[in-house]
Amino acid sequence: MKKRERRYFIKQSLLASFSFVVGMNIVHGRNIPIGMRPIILDENEFNGLPGKSNLLTILNDKPINAETPAHLLNDDLTPNELFFVRNNGNPPINIDKDNWFLTIEGESAKSSKTYDINTLKNKFEVVTYNLTLECGGNGRSEFNPPAKGNQWTVGAVGCAAWTGVRLKDVLADVGIKNDAVYIGYYGADTHLSGDASKESISRGVPIAKAMEDESLIAWSMNGKDLPLLNGYPLRLVFGGYPASCSGKWLEKIVIRNKVHDGQKMDGQSYRIPCETVAPGSKVEDEDMCIIENMPVKSLITYPQSGATIKLSQKLPISGHAWTSAKEIVSVEYSIDFGMHWQKCLLNKATNRYAWQRFNAEINFQKSGYYEVWARATDSLGNTQPIILPGWNPKGYLNNACHRIAVKVVDGE
Repeated sequence: MKKRERRYFIKQSLLASFSFVVGMNIVHGRNIPIGMRPIILDENEFNGLPGKSNLLTILNDKPINAETPAHLLNDDLTPNELFFVRNNGNPPINIDKDNWFLTIEGESAKSSKTYDINTLKNKFEVVTYNLTLECGGNGRSEFNPPAKGNQWTVGAVGCAAWTGVRLKDVLADVGIKNDAVYIGYYGADTHLSGDASKESISRGVPIAKAMEDESLIAWSMNGKDLPLLNGYPLRLVFGGYPASCSGKWLEKIVIRNKVHDGQKMDGQSYRIPCETVAPGSKVEDEDMCIIENMPVKSLITYPQSGATIKLSQKLPISGHAWTSAKEIVSVEYSIDFGMHWQKCLLNKATNRYAWQRFNAEINFQKSGYYEVWARATDSLGNTQPIILPGWNPKGYLNNACHRIAVKVVDGE
């Protein structure tokens, strides 16, 4: 591609991204110099992303990434407008749902088939599962030395009711050869550079994960069409795995006879050191292992950190806990920096990979500053660490105990 043509494609790609984030056409946008962005994206009055609440915290606009403040995640199911956004490229525009097609093929597929959304709905059993999705880098901001990437705090997570068809049913319709090892996905999002020959992301999961009942090709979220920023009109959903595996704007699935080698599957992307390393260490690519199961975790969603109550009052707390294991078996809280722990009431999960609500009431014996900590334990005996777990170069899998600040003051 000639240099002039490349600059044109880059500018067109950035302009589409800016227009998408601003929510309207940018008049004279073609005149914006490369390297400059609309000033509204840096001003406080910018009121959010299409289809999303302006209460989300926007971390980035190239690509679009936004997290949900913890106190807005108190619902049993995360509302669509509050569900976090994690993109790697530019979302597609001018989507025609009625003419959207999914192709399944690959060296380990017995055939190649293409489905439209109506065929998926009519040919296979339609199911709904409550599934928790969490970015592998959620909590990255706490790593020290700092890790590169979006500096997520705790809000790159949500649990929604996803409706679609089981991936395994569609794979069976295509036919799977005995040498199948992995599936990979390709979406309609485009590379940030505007280079059509580059993929923004193309990840996947082992075939055993693809064959779980809860692994879905989904078109609905909480009873509504998927939000555009969460993959409209079609996506994959895998609970218990990094959300990057749940491909959005889904156009193609490949059945592989080896570990999928798409974009963001190699190097250090979504990988951690195979062995423990000292903080700040340089780790070679060949010593990094692909992240599969997500760790046990919990989040206090009520009250908001910084709450003030009177000494005579009890403090109700609530939140959610989740795991890639079968279930959460206990959640505890501490008000003395982890010296003593008290049990919370814990609800059963609706299904595997759904988060579980916990509740408790706390009595304080004296006024002053407190921190409320929460930790969860799952059915495999895994318990959240009190402090940041093992350091890794990309800042993945932080499942340290969540904590909130509470001020207790004298008075009735």
